Amino acid sequence: MPARRSKSEKSNAGKQHRRDPYEVLGLSRNSTDQEIKSAYRKMALKYHPDKNANDPVAADMFKEVTFSYNILSDPEKRRQYDTAGFEAVESEGQELELDLSSLGAVNTMFAALFSKLGVPIKTTVSATVLEEALNGVVTICPLLLGHPVSRKVEKQCAHFYSVKITEEEARSGFVFRVQSSDKSKFKLLYFDREENGGLSLALQEDSMKTGRVTSAGMYFLGFPVYRLDQTVNSVALAKDPDAAFFKKLDGFRPCEITELRAGIHVFAIYGDNFFKSVSYTVEALCAAPFTQEKENLRAVETQILSKRVELSKFESEYREVLAQFTEMTSRYAREMQAIDELLKQRNEIHASYTTGPPIKRSSSRNRSRSSSKEIKEDGEVREKKPSLRDRAKKKRWYNLHLKVDKRKPC
Repeated sequence: MPARRSKSEKSNAGKQHRRDPYEVLGLSRNSTDQEIKSAYRKMALKYHPDKNANDPVAADMFKEVTFSYNILSDPEKRRQYDTAGFEAVESEGQELELDLSSLGAVNTMFAALFSKLGVPIKTTVSATVLEEALNGVVTICPLLLGHPVSRKVEKQCAHFYSVKITEEEARSGFVFRVQSSDKSKFKLLYFDREENGGLSLALQEDSMKTGRVTSAGMYFLGFPVYRLDQTVNSVALAKDPDAAFFKKLDGFRPCEITELRAGIHVFAIYGDNFFKSVSYTVEALCAAPFTQEKENLRAVETQILSKRVELSKFESEYREVLAQFTEMTSRYAREMQAIDELLKQRNEIHASYTTGPPIKRSSSRNRSRSSSKEIKEDGEVREKKPSLRDRAKKKRWYNLHLKVDKRKPC
């Protein structure tokens, strides 16, 4: 009978069969972030479970592609892997993106419940939407600059828009913004044109709550513009509130595309709710009239980058002081307990210096009864035996001598 392997042996055996993430995605070591995303989306679409039902080989490939992308898409994990391989990467911390359109009703309900409870759940664009775009069978509506449009998109579906910009508008900068007044979740997508006329996903922005609305935007202003990915290590951060604060700006990264050339560009709004549709307002703008806003954005993002550096330094100081504080509070509790124990022993020793029986303490109720009885009896005694002074007063009161002049009439 063959010997059973432990969990650690099984995990080590699994690690030995892992392929290089660059090899899985067909990339070189110096590939850019945009090349990594493009390779992942094409392979994920190829091996997606929706297109390969009941195919275990495709399912394993899809998991391998996703696992490889989760390493290479994170700059820190990619650096760790390039330095020390899989051993430096915590596989348990990898987060998978869920395609809600392929979960089914029951699993979708569970995912929605966990999301309501505060568990961060990363979602991806439906494989059906991406395949239709890649095959060029989607309906694209033209959108004029400066003319907002309000519509409603169904869950896990997308509305496609085309925007035409001139050379002058491209030099001045271009902004594409979407807002949802009912605070629905959605994704803003930007597509590249393929040689066959199809569309491949190039950029993606998840909606964020900003005041009373949820919004997302893409800014092509000719200089590096940053985006904040709040889903970076979201599961790990949810377990540690301090880490959630210090790592809050880790997802602040530069956008892959900073400017657009003149021509026609395609965007899409994808409904990312679990069950309901998304009401939204979309608007495309030329940034020429917003010169001051461009300068303000550049200045604020520079300050955020400086603050990110400060946070990394402050975290080490905070952790050190927090460890000292924790040690001091633990010592405080131990010292307090030791002092109370010594005082208790001292009182017991004091009480042992006696040869008489222990004193029985009467209850407060009995003491109150006895005291009231004594007061009552004392009052009765005083009533029965008045003092000499009181008797003298009574005598003087009844023995008053009134002098009456009989000669004066009454």
